[in-house]
Amino acid sequence: MIRYFLPDRNERRRTVILSTLLVVFVIISFPGSATEAADAVKSGEKNEDQIIMGRWVRPDGGYILEFKDIGKDGVLKAAYFNPNSIHVYQAKLHDNKGQITVSVELRDVNYPGSTYNLRYDPKIDRLIGTYFQAVEGVTYEIEFMRSN
Repeated sequence: MIRYFLPDRNERRRTVILSTLLVVFVIISFPGSATEAADAVKSGEKNEDQIIMGRWVRPDGGYILEFKDIGKDGVLKAAYFNPNSIHVYQAKLHDNKGQITVSVELRDVNYPGSTYNLRYDPKIDRLIGTYFQAVEGVTYEIEFMRSN
């Protein structure tokens, strides 16, 4: 005779509670998500250089901006791809009254001083701002999303 085990009400409740705790544990144990980065800014856990470090992608064209390191004076080591590497002449992090902002100047073929002026929005974990396209002399409203 085969007997089937049907959990009682308390066992189902314990299973739900343990499953929930497991999910919370996994979320806490594996940092790095965009939501965690935004929450860290709000709570003050991470400093500004850690918040913007990494790869960012412009959803309107796939352009990639990557921040690799920051100096004490706010100078960023940055890379830009469209899709090939474009020379970043200078990149700098600023703290403007508690608002994290970044300026990036490109100098390369077809990029004679094109610039990004971006601010970090912790609520949506995005870099939002303008891109001045120097060849055309036109400024565009743009945003970057975290890609890592």
